[in-house]
Amino acid sequence: MQKRVLGKSGLEVSAIGLGCMGMSFSYGPPKDKREMISLIRAAVERGVTFFDTAEVYGPFTNEELVGEALAPLRDQVVIATKFGFDTGVDPRAMKGGGPVLNSCPEHVREVAEASLKRLRVEVIDLFYQHRVDPQVPIEDVAGAVQELIKEGKVKHFGLSEAGIETVRRAHGVQKVAAVQNEYSLWFRRPEEGLLQALEELGIGLVAYSPLGKGFLTGKIDESTTFDSTDFRTTLPRFSPAARKANQALVDLLGRIGNQKHATPAQIALSWLLAQRRWIVPIPGTTMLERLDENIGAVALELTSSELQEIEQAAAKIKIEGARYPEKLEQMTGR
Repeated sequence: MQKRVLGKSGLEVSAIGLGCMGMSFSYGPPKDKREMISLIRAAVERGVTFFDTAEVYGPFTNEELVGEALAPLRDQVVIATKFGFDTGVDPRAMKGGGPVLNSCPEHVREVAEASLKRLRVEVIDLFYQHRVDPQVPIEDVAGAVQELIKEGKVKHFGLSEAGIETVRRAHGVQKVAAVQNEYSLWFRRPEEGLLQALEELGIGLVAYSPLGKGFLTGKIDESTTFDSTDFRTTLPRFSPAARKANQALVDLLGRIGNQKHATPAQIALSWLLAQRRWIVPIPGTTMLERLDENIGAVALELTSSELQEIEQAAAKIKIEGARYPEKLEQMTGR
C-alpha cells in the first residue's frame, strides 16, 4: 500500500483509508459486529492504516466497533473521529429538522474524553470538528483542541465541510492537519477555491463519499430500492429521476474502466488520487470484495491523456439533484 502525508502536518496514512460509518449507521440496519471487526482487521492486513469514525455514528456504536477492532493493532493505525453534534438529541432528527450542533469548548473536551474510552486509545490521532457551529467562534474551537493537544489527548486537529475563511481562522490558532470534505467526480465544489487554499496552507484533504455514496460503483441505478432506514432515501440526488440522469457519469467511468480492465469505482478513486498528492479518499464498505476492489485503485494509474478524456467528457454531463436536503446543506461551507 502506498502512503500519503496530509499536507505539511507530518501525518502519514495509507493512500486510501476506510470510512467506517456505514457499518453502524446511515446505510440501512447496522451490520453484524463480528463481521465488521473482521473486515476492519482485514483492511489492516492489506495495508490500510487510516480509519474514520465519529461519535454521532450510532451514536457511539461505530466508535466502539472501531475501538474493539483496532485495539490489538493500535500501533499500526491512525484513527480519526469527530465532535460537534449534541448526541443527546436523537441523530435520526437528521432526517427532519436537522441535528443540533454543539462545539462549546467544554463539550469538545467531554466528547474527547468519551471518545478516548470508546476507541480504547490514549490519544486521538485526528480530531475533526464535524460541522462548523455558528454559535461558537472557530478560534474558541481551535483553542479547545489545542489544549487537548498540549495535554497529549489529541495529536492533530481537523475540520469537516468548513468554509475557506473558517479554515484560515482556525489554522491561525491551531494548525489544521486535514479538512474532510465530500469530493468526487459527481461533487466537485472543493475545486472552487478550497483545494487552492489547502495547498497554500499546507493542509491535507480527506475525501469522504469518494464513490458518491455508492452511486459511482455502477451497482445502483434508477430501479434500485433502499431500506427505509437508509439515509440515501432523503437525498435529492438519489431520487429515481436524478439517478437516471446521472447514469451518464457512471457510463463514462465504465468506458474508461473497460480500457483499463478496471471497475467504475476504481476509475473514480484513481481519478481522485490523481488530483493532488495530499488527497486521501476514505471509501466505506461492509464487504471484503469491495474493500479489495477499492484498494486496487491505488495501483491503477491514469495517464494524462486518460485524465483529460475524463475531464472533457465529465464537463458535458450535468449532475442532477442536490447532495443533501436544504437544512443539512446549510451546515456545510460555513
